[in-house]
Amino acid sequence: MLEKIKKEWFFNIKGDALAGLVVALALIPEAIAFSIIAGVDPMVGLYASFLIAVIIAFVGGRPGMISGATGAMALLMVPLVQDHGVEYLLAATILTGVIQILFGVFKVAKVMKFIPRAVMIGFVNALAILIFMAQVPHFLGINNVTYIFVAITLVIVYLVPRFFKSIPAPLIALVFLTGAAIFGGFELRTVGDLGTITQALPSFLLPNVPFTFETFLIVLPFSFALAIVGLLESLLTANIVDDMTGTGSDKNKESRGQGIANFVTGFFGGMAGCAMIGQAIINVKSGGRGRLSSLLAGVYLMFLIIVLGEWVVQIPMPVLVGIMIMVAIGTFDWSSFTYLKKAPLSDSVVMVAVVAIVVYTHDLSQGVIAGVVLSAIFFVAKISKIKVEKKLLESTHYQVQGQLFFASVDDFLDKFDFAVEDKDIVIDFTDAHIWDDSGVGAVDRVVLKFRENANRVEVVGLDTGSQKLIDQLAIFKSDNAKLPAH
Repeated sequence: MLEKIKKEWFFNIKGDALAGLVVALALIPEAIAFSIIAGVDPMVGLYASFLIAVIIAFVGGRPGMISGATGAMALLMVPLVQDHGVEYLLAATILTGVIQILFGVFKVAKVMKFIPRAVMIGFVNALAILIFMAQVPHFLGINNVTYIFVAITLVIVYLVPRFFKSIPAPLIALVFLTGAAIFGGFELRTVGDLGTITQALPSFLLPNVPFTFETFLIVLPFSFALAIVGLLESLLTANIVDDMTGTGSDKNKESRGQGIANFVTGFFGGMAGCAMIGQAIINVKSGGRGRLSSLLAGVYLMFLIIVLGEWVVQIPMPVLVGIMIMVAIGTFDWSSFTYLKKAPLSDSVVMVAVVAIVVYTHDLSQGVIAGVVLSAIFFVAKISKIKVEKKLLESTHYQVQGQLFFASVDDFLDKFDFAVEDKDIVIDFTDAHIWDDSGVGAVDRVVLKFRENANRVEVVGLDTGSQKLIDQLAIFKSDNAKLPAH
């Protein structure tokens, strides 16, 4: 137990402590911005980011991953807040947590294995584009000083690590350029321009909603959507951090952890959240690896708000924009351009479709779901090609090759000549497999149509799985079998 605690918490104290500070500074404008998107007070997002980051550090399944208020979740909240108010949002957050805990208990995270690589690449690239697009309003068309500060930030974050790695370059940029902006009196937008920060800790409260079945029906659709999107984004982010760090994670534990964090957050005035890929990448690139980095990111966030709130609101937005542009550039999979040339056309189409849908809708879940559906359609189309070769030996021999299931049934039926009479016919499935009731039904139709013309039919070469389906479902084995209605 002690060894596990040390491995997850205290093997990288300095790196986690410094990375947590960088993440906390980056969390503030993000949390405020997402609160504005959702139509709630900025403190709702800030409290959520604090609580979720701290709680997930203890109960999450992926050390070093940062969770908090996110844009994908905020977009889903807008109709609920507009129609019913923030109290219903808090109730929905609590129910979201319950649903995610159930997802974890029933091991729903296993569905991650059904997400193809092309979808993952598209997800990552779309996210990088969205991160960059979110920065554009904070620096484009404002003034020349803003451009200069963004450029200097990028120079610092890219050049300093080549010569000095003891302190994360983004932290150096934040401290140095914030000081320069304050003492130089430059005309720059600051964190304070995004919203008002209240210097107070969150307090326990019960959502001020009627505890009725009607309330449950109001929040349930939103909670279910939030639970799905939050879990999807968290598990995909966990996969990315797994790859970046070369370590594994417990996806079901992560699901339960996200649920616990959201459940608690709803009782302390916070909105539902999930893993934040941008902040997770900042954490990893700044040296954060363990659970301590996530815990300290939340602790630092509250410290900055309560103790240093007057200074935090003076952080120039161009500096944070520069850091997030670095994250966008680092997140984008630049090898995907080569991938587009080398990968099968279907995979390339899936990847581009995921990017296009996510960027157009600003909804990661829609892009991923569409990508999975497209991949499934392409896969079915690819494996539904079935070959039937006719050989005239002592009997008429049909050699079947391929997969027989609902999508290949029509092609399979077209391969047979049913006009023959009084012949010995062998249908050989040695190089084929029957997958479903539609496949069995197709075999039934072939055998029974041949028998209508006094042909003697034998089905051979069935593997174990195919034989089991035939034994369970086939009609042609019955002595009084008749051709089923079509």
